[in-house]
Amino acid sequence: MADVEARADAYRMGHDHALERLRERALRIGGVALVASLVGALFAQEQFFRSYLVAYMLWLGVALGSMGIVMIHHITGGRWGAVLRRPLEAAGRTVPLMAVLFVPIVFGMHDLYHWTHADAVAHDPVLQHKAVYLNVPFFLVRALVYFVVWTVLAMLLARWSAEQDRGHTPAIGRKLHFLSRGGLLLYAMTMTFASVDWVMSTDPHWFSHIYGVIFTGGQILTAMVVMIPVAASISENEPFDRILTGDRFHDLGKLLLAFIMLWAYFALSQYLIIWSGNLPEEAPWYIRRLSGGWQYVGSGLILVHFVAPFVVLLSRSVKRQPRMLARVAGVLLVARFLDLHWLVTPTFFPGQLHFHWLDLTTAVGLGGLWFWFFVGQLRERPLVPVCAPEIVEEVRA
Repeated sequence: MADVEARADAYRMGHDHALERLRERALRIGGVALVASLVGALFAQEQFFRSYLVAYMLWLGVALGSMGIVMIHHITGGRWGAVLRRPLEAAGRTVPLMAVLFVPIVFGMHDLYHWTHADAVAHDPVLQHKAVYLNVPFFLVRALVYFVVWTVLAMLLARWSAEQDRGHTPAIGRKLHFLSRGGLLLYAMTMTFASVDWVMSTDPHWFSHIYGVIFTGGQILTAMVVMIPVAASISENEPFDRILTGDRFHDLGKLLLAFIMLWAYFALSQYLIIWSGNLPEEAPWYIRRLSGGWQYVGSGLILVHFVAPFVVLLSRSVKRQPRMLARVAGVLLVARFLDLHWLVTPTFFPGQLHFHWLDLTTAVGLGGLWFWFFVGQLRERPLVPVCAPEIVEEVRA
């Protein structure tokens, strides 16, 4: 036990000051951006809530996607997951913060969701048919269920992982394994319903059976592009340089490439199915996003979100260099924001390319607040799970 505690202390040393500096900077930048957004909300309320929805889905994706990656690791094993486990767990523990940040969406429901307008429902047979599901009380109850499920999963994953730090036992590993099996299923199901409730229902006449899969895959990708720069920022300091080696970043780069290809596959599948079906209930969603300037955003996403990173990540040397891989991840984080903007905003501005300064300030503001809370969670434990069986020998070295 004394040996385990000594190793844990070693992986606490040398990072607190750097992380605290990053935390303070994130809070300052995020605070300024949030204040600007709140001022903007006084003059453009509808735009504020629309921008907030996009920003919220971006940073919620980091929290939930991180939890998903942790569960994938507990099921499949591998050193790649062990070196990222602590940042991923800390990101998962930001779910309570995201529950609090969901409150503005509740207050902005009337501006975001057409089905909350009683006069609109009274004159629309489709909304009347969907009113059993799309109504405010049931919407709020479902949101509460989602956050309870996500919070319980995140807390159990973190608690049992902390128990493993006090000395590895096979029983704890099995608990994490079986929790992750059921947890991935719960995550996929709840996120499917949440994506329908919070995003798809902004256009209640449209539907897609693959929408939840696209959001879940996108969240896992978003989490990876945030976690890679976090890992790169500490990889050059002792004793982390023994764990976060070029081989580990090579693994992370390959996973990043796989998640990019998965996102592209899901997005292309939805497009092909809807476009080939050519149904009046489905095709207008894409028509709005392929006209009025939105087609250039879509084309840019193909290039920046898939083609360019795909080509760059084929290079072995790029994947083995932490700073280079972190730059690729940073570009992809911007692409993830643009992808969510392309999914949400054309519903409110069909056939009209629209960007507003609130889109940027809300994303930066929520990101700064999220990162401040994330670093606070990250500092509570050693940055490496010292008793994880995949890397225990490297930790002892």
